[in-house]
Amino acid sequence: MTDLASVYDLVLLVLVSLAPALAYLAWVRKGQRRATEGWGTLLGGFAYGAIFATLAAGIVELVIVGLGTSVSQRYPAPEFVFLNGNSTAGSFFLVLVVAPFVEEALKASGVVARKTSLTRLADGPVVGASVGLGFGFFETFLYGLGAFLVGGIVAGIALILVRSVSSVLLHGSSTGMFGYGYARARFGVAGAGSGSYYLLAVGMHAAFNALASVAVVLALVGITGVAALLGAYVALFAAMGFAIGAIEHVRSVTQAADYPALLRPPSTVGRPPTQPR
Repeated sequence: MTDLASVYDLVLLVLVSLAPALAYLAWVRKGQRRATEGWGTLLGGFAYGAIFATLAAGIVELVIVGLGTSVSQRYPAPEFVFLNGNSTAGSFFLVLVVAPFVEEALKASGVVARKTSLTRLADGPVVGASVGLGFGFFETFLYGLGAFLVGGIVAGIALILVRSVSSVLLHGSSTGMFGYGYARARFGVAGAGSGSYYLLAVGMHAAFNALASVAVVLALVGITGVAALLGAYVALFAAMGFAIGAIEHVRSVTQAADYPALLRPPSTVGRPPTQPR
């Protein structure tokens, strides 16, 4: 019975993690008013983010932290302390620099891999959101699984629910914005393109992580008790508000991008609509 109960708990954790991510994806997809991206493409992007990008990010980050720690130990100078993954400075470097750059790059690769599915500008943010939400789903499931193993099913579900209105949305929105920038470049839209929107995604990710780290910062500077608890809750709700606002912006960008002038494939951009190929 115990083994069967554990299986049920595991399935429940998967469902609680998966349902919000797919619901957010369906909501963003509805921002396409004229022609929605096919579910096959979106679920493929979701799976890419969940399986490849999440696992690859974990491996790359472990390698970077390992190499950085080795360097800082070999050359124990103050200017290298941030490379030590076992130090406080190293932990913040991982959260605020390494993770945003690595994870956003791997999620962005999922958008690039589906470039042939981008037949109009509005497809970019939707496909990007699919990859990011997949990443957020699996990462959240793993965190929930860890909480479950330590504190039981209630602890696991509680953590998943909190992350479902914060981290999952952040991942979906940051990659959604990269997808928009990548589509702009693919369709020859003047102005900022892939590189600028990748840096935007990194900045969004780093800003969210900074808010999520406020409780740790307060403890480091000696603030404890009610003030620390209040500060932690304010930061948590600020992070949630940031993530919710970001995903709403992605949907707004999708709606604004979905108009006829940009329904032509990349090869026709710059030609009159009536000119034959």
